[in-house]
Amino acid sequence: MYAVEVRDHMMIAHSLPDPVFGPAQGLHGATFVVDVAFFRPTLTEHGFVVDIGRATDVLKETMSRLSYRNLDAVPELAGKLTTTEFLCRWVFDRMVEAARDGRLGPGSEGLDSVRVTLHESHVARAWFEGPVANA
Repeated sequence: MYAVEVRDHMMIAHSLPDPVFGPAQGLHGATFVVDVAFFRPTLTEHGFVVDIGRATDVLKETMSRLSYRNLDAVPELAGKLTTTEFLCRWVFDRMVEAARDGRLGPGSEGLDSVRVTLHESHVARAWFEGPVANA
C-alpha cells in the first residue's frame, strides 16, 4: 500500500461538559498537529498517490474552519463532545468529501483509505482511519 501524508495544525478552545472529563469539563485550549495520510494500492499513471499540494491546501482550508475558534460556539458542532477522537472523524469526513468531489486532483478517485491523526501533545494522539468508498 502506498501512502502520502500532509500536515497542518490548529489552535482551538472548547469544553467537554460531562463529569467523565474531570477538569477538562471547563473551557480550555488545545493545539493539535494534524496529519492526514492517503492510501492506495497502486500509484497513478503519473507515479503518485495524490497531489500533495492540493491535499495540503484542502487540509489548511479545513483547519481554518476551526482554528482560533471556541468549538463550543461553532454551530455545526453544537451539542457535540469535541474530543480528539471526534475531531479526527470530523476532519476525515471533510478530506474524504474533497477526494470524492475531485478537489484533491487527478488520482483521488483511486484512493483506498484515509487516516487522520491529531497529536494532542508529545505523549498523546488519536486517529480515525477508514475507507474512502464507504465513509
